[in-house]
Amino acid sequence: MRALETTVDVSSDLQLKNPEVRVLIERDKAAVLGVSAEQIEDALYSAYGSRQVSTIYAPNNDYKVIVELLPEYQRDLSALSMLYIGSTSGQLPSVTFSFDLKPGVALGQPVSEIDRLAKSLLPPTISFQGAAQAFQSSMEGMSFLLVMAVLVMYLILGILYESFIHPVTILSALSFAGFGALATLMIFKTDLNIYSFVGLIMLVGLIKKNGIIMIDFALEAQRTEGKSTAEAIYQACMVRLRPIMMTTMAALMGTLAIGLGFGAGAGSRRPLGLAVVGGLLFSQLVTLYVTPVFFVYLEKPQRVLVGKGPLLEPKPGRSFGP
Repeated sequence: MRALETTVDVSSDLQLKNPEVRVLIERDKAAVLGVSAEQIEDALYSAYGSRQVSTIYAPNNDYKVIVELLPEYQRDLSALSMLYIGSTSGQLPSVTFSFDLKPGVALGQPVSEIDRLAKSLLPPTISFQGAAQAFQSSMEGMSFLLVMAVLVMYLILGILYESFIHPVTILSALSFAGFGALATLMIFKTDLNIYSFVGLIMLVGLIKKNGIIMIDFALEAQRTEGKSTAEAIYQACMVRLRPIMMTTMAALMGTLAIGLGFGAGAGSRRPLGLAVVGGLLFSQLVTLYVTPVFFVYLEKPQRVLVGKGPLLEPKPGRSFGP
């Protein structure tokens, strides 16, 4: 009417005080999400209607409890997007992202990167599935297992030698073995995975035998022959060099084939061999010089703990020779 050329000042007595919005329910999509049309209608009525949900009874009166949106949200059409409806299963819809690895990339690197991104951008309800979840679970357990292996070795050696100090001397080579193993993995561009972790745990048993062979001989030389600390450990190094080299070379040759990657499925086992071979080689070169130094310098606090003199009384009938 206003557009007509023959009319002016067109008006009406119709006054629309309440805004109106028509909502079209996509029933198929709602069914996929586990939401019924009745649930959607109830949610809209609770938000924009006057639904009584309870009654408060007072001594002189009763009060009806009405649930609804705040007025500013009732007048804002975009507020509809913030209205959530619980599904029949009680869960929100989930989204799954899948990915593949580039050639030469281990699973640990993208898992840590994706986890860091997700923690900064997404709610804490996200989780990995499949191979990534199995990888995370295995790596969490491996770190604890490695610590427990070292702790058990310390306790066993402490009981064996009745000392708090000598187990530290024997286990001092573990740090050098771990450094050699990690350096070898870095040189060959191999990640620290479950196989290399198994190699590190194997090193705990392989490396401590060098210290046991030397320390046991040195302690016996102190008890039975009355040698000083420096003389006892020097004689132990000279006499026990051959068995140390024999056991180390046997373990080295046994794991070298795994480290070189021969045989079916060798690619997955190669980190284990590299960790063991690298740890054995480096620790063998270093511990023959470092373990005696630890023994000499830790003998003083050992004597302070036990008083004075040798740690134990001499045991008759037991001697060592070349």
